Amino acid sequence: MSYDIKVNGAVQSVDVDGDTPLLWVLRDVLGMTGTKFGCGMALCGACTVHIDGVVSRSCITPIDSVGTSNVTTIEAIGATAAGAKIQKAWLDREVVQCGYCQSGQIMSAAALLASNPHPSDSDIDGAMSGNICRCGTYVRIREAIKQAAQ
Repeated sequence: MSYDIKVNGAVQSVDVDGDTPLLWVLRDVLGMTGTKFGCGMALCGACTVHIDGVVSRSCITPIDSVGTSNVTTIEAIGATAAGAKIQKAWLDREVVQCGYCQSGQIMSAAALLASNPHPSDSDIDGAMSGNICRCGTYVRIREAIKQAAQ
């Protein structure tokens, strides 16, 4: 079936089954590989995107549920004010170790700052709790979010 979805501000036409996860549409059909596959069950956060500005796990989001919503991926988050601040802070604080989870981490952090420009530690913990980092860079992640919020 054919679907028109808005990804990073551009309408894309895709021909996939309606239950195809958004993650696979982004990666396999549209060639946007910044969004990662982690667990496939929305537990790790590696596949995080924004749908109309809201954090969403693309691995469990069927394409037929997207409708006319705007999907923002890691490829375009730097064009937003919060995303640009987060990306700069990520570099300044040298957050990345292996890097696999970082697109999801950045997407969650950018959504946090977009909705709450001055988050407390508990706000950060709550917003980031769905993102797992096997390398354990959580301290640097929190420092980067605090820097971006200044």
